[in-house]
Amino acid sequence: MKVHYDSKTDTLSVILKDNTPVHESDEEKPGIILDYDKEGNLISLEILDASRRVTDTRKVDFQLAE
Repeated sequence: MKVHYDSKTDTLSVILKDNTPVHESDEEKPGIILDYDKEGNLISLEILDASRRVTDTRKVDFQLAE
């Protein structure tokens, strides 16, 4: 999984599956774009205007449940 913030476009991307072509994209809610592979699996999401929607666009806190 990768998380990328582009300050020029103010876009936060979360890539769940690398090197998987996007077959379909949906904007479920305004500014939230979900990308799916050909089997309908979610492979990435994109948040537009991220600086107004995310607490801190430059910080990622990753935790594993035991």
